[in-house]
Amino acid sequence: MNISYKWLKEYVDFDLTAEEVSAALTSTGLEVGALEEVQTIKGGLKGLYVGQVLTCEAHPNSDHMHICTVDLGKETPSQIVCGAPNVAAGQKVIVADLGCKLYDGDKEFVIKKSKLRGVESNGMICAEDEIGIGSSHDGIIVLPDSAPVGQPAAEYYNIESDWLIEVDITANRADALSHYGVARDLYAWLVQNGYKTSLHRPTCDAFTVDDNSLPVEVEIQNTEACRRYACVSITNCEVKESPEWLKNKLCVIGLRPINNIVDITNYIMMAYGQPLHCFDADMVKGHKIIVKDNNDGKPFVTLDGVEHTLGEHDLAICNTEEPMCIAGVFGGKGSGTYENTKNVILESAYFHPTWIRKSARRHGLSTDASFRFERGIDPNGTIYALKQAAILCKELAGAKVSMEIKDVYPNPIENPTMRLDYAYVDRMIGKKIGNDTIKSILQTLEVVIENEDQDGLNITVPAYRVDVQRPCDVVEDILRIYGYNNVEIPTQLKSSLVVKGFEDQRHKLMNLVAEQLVGAGFNEILNNSLTKGSYYTDLKAYPAEKLVSIVNPLSSDLNVMRQSLLFGGLESIMRNANRRMANLKFFEFGNCYHHNNDKRDDENPMKAYTEENHLGLWITGKRVEGSWIHADEETSFYELKAHVDNILRRIGMPQGIMVTEKTENDIFASGLTIRNRGGKIMAEMGIVSKRLLKQADIDREVFFADINWTVVTNTVKKAEVHFTEVPKYPAVSRDLALLLDKSVEFAEVEKVARQTEKKLLKRVELFDVYEGEKLPEGKKSYAVNFILQDTEKTMGDKQIDAIMSKLITNLKKQLNCELR
Repeated sequence: MNISYKWLKEYVDFDLTAEEVSAALTSTGLEVGALEEVQTIKGGLKGLYVGQVLTCEAHPNSDHMHICTVDLGKETPSQIVCGAPNVAAGQKVIVADLGCKLYDGDKEFVIKKSKLRGVESNGMICAEDEIGIGSSHDGIIVLPDSAPVGQPAAEYYNIESDWLIEVDITANRADALSHYGVARDLYAWLVQNGYKTSLHRPTCDAFTVDDNSLPVEVEIQNTEACRRYACVSITNCEVKESPEWLKNKLCVIGLRPINNIVDITNYIMMAYGQPLHCFDADMVKGHKIIVKDNNDGKPFVTLDGVEHTLGEHDLAICNTEEPMCIAGVFGGKGSGTYENTKNVILESAYFHPTWIRKSARRHGLSTDASFRFERGIDPNGTIYALKQAAILCKELAGAKVSMEIKDVYPNPIENPTMRLDYAYVDRMIGKKIGNDTIKSILQTLEVVIENEDQDGLNITVPAYRVDVQRPCDVVEDILRIYGYNNVEIPTQLKSSLVVKGFEDQRHKLMNLVAEQLVGAGFNEILNNSLTKGSYYTDLKAYPAEKLVSIVNPLSSDLNVMRQSLLFGGLESIMRNANRRMANLKFFEFGNCYHHNNDKRDDENPMKAYTEENHLGLWITGKRVEGSWIHADEETSFYELKAHVDNILRRIGMPQGIMVTEKTENDIFASGLTIRNRGGKIMAEMGIVSKRLLKQADIDREVFFADINWTVVTNTVKKAEVHFTEVPKYPAVSRDLALLLDKSVEFAEVEKVARQTEKKLLKRVELFDVYEGEKLPEGKKSYAVNFILQDTEKTMGDKQIDAIMSKLITNLKKQLNCELR
């Protein structure tokens, strides 16, 4: 929210500097994000002066340029080449001197000495649009003869500087989305800190009804969505450019002036927080306004020319025939205010925040009006804002008020009332600040004290404070005005000792693994748990029907909770790859969410939802690049698997309880799945499928591992670490060359081996793979090393041969393999 320092002073009296005001607002909870000195015209017209054209001669090498000598009040006139058709000797003009900076939107250019068609030019005679005081480019600005030569253009146009205070308004402080709303908080702070001040705003005494020539009827068909609707008709308007003071106010806070009627509605919104809308009265067919929903399927073109189709739950402002406006969001094309408009109807309403938020999200629209309605405005401020707008229409457009204000308010919104005990305030703040201080702060915040006793107060909170509904909310308001810094840090620390539990152990393991991965060259990433639902289209492993959907998503890109960490990592890879960071190693700890409709229980709705903690690893690009001692080497699946094995080993995962098999997860082109003895998936890893990489706009292989941290840590929870002596007896190594079908994976060989000998088989390793012409078609050769060891005695040949014979038999039987 942009706040003008000078505009703020119109509502509250103070002599603080802009920096001091910013500090005061921040201390009250209205954090100031930026403070900038600004002018109503960008650059403040620095380097521009009033000049007089002394001579004007045709350029010898051009059919439209002129060579002028211009008096700028210096010792010698300046020679300037000008291409404007209306330049002539004797004119008073605006000149950009050498070194002057001019602006074209965000672009900036400096006036320098130059040659135009061979003739030297020492400046520039300017048109309106070139210096930002207008939009005309028909010719140069010609000033009255009374304009003093050499006067800075900023003085001539009365350009004033101001301070722009950028306040970061939190979602709960809709009451501060206006200059007067900010002034209320500043006033309370000034009073609390002993400054002499007052809070004031214009009265409505000047509002009068001139005639009743244009009455308008109002009907609210949905009183839940539209709690209050007020309007007034204004006739004989002269739609024209706004006066300088109004344009300057809007320009300073970043709004573009349009015409006097539209500018008045924007001014009222930024001044008092009440969005207004103006309709061309001649477009209100039947002279009746109907506020209704159930507009399903009706086409509607907004002011920006974009066509929308209204839904069943879109609240619309209609005439007797058609919609004119999406209520609280955007006006319709044709029903707005244009240069030929003579009569207007001003609307001031209170719409239910939820209805406006849903419509705005549904149509992908966000406006200053919807921003305020979504958060909740002051239901009691509609009439004041309407009267102030009508007064300004009479002053600035020569209009008449041609009807009594029509105010339809079927179910008035009551101001919240509550009990506030002094002891409760002191306990919540952690300090006794005094009953008089409590009452003083409440009164400056416009909280009405209905009655008081020795224990506390019965109070009524103004309806515009939509975030103050409970006593604790009132205490928060008291504390932010009193000052958080005024509550001393206690010298006594109170704490309770707790026994370290499993969650603490899980967190410790998480930090341990994170440090290990960082040491291995990984970077930690953190992605949003909200993601795009379209990522899960046609996925079998993560079906769309198991997504946890958001009821009111901020956008279609954030409409579901993630089922997998994969897609957030791919987004990070794409972002880095687009910035020429090709070799990447990422890891992320995060929660994944699933919905199982089969487990739905009306008594326990949460039963259908599960949340698990996962660890994701991503590697892509080169493992080694640009090393003088090592040739460039692409990363591979085996590197990823090594990192997964190291993680499981580091957290104490017993090797004997893991079962490795080929993955069936369709996010992978190929990969492995590791399960525990209970069949639960502990980890999946592989090469991300080309379809998903293409969808993410990634043109290189990405290797991804998904470790179910919840399952893994639960598995190792009961694992005990035992001391084991270095074996006294030697290990035995045996190699087998196996001829297998190409479809057989090494994981299957290892599985059969470990099932055959569970006690003495310590390690199974694949050390060579051969596929060539000498082998039968459809076959491949695995060279596998088996390590056997008995910790109690030296193994004999008979024992070894028996184990290997049994192993060979099982391999032949289960995998249909042969020995080479």
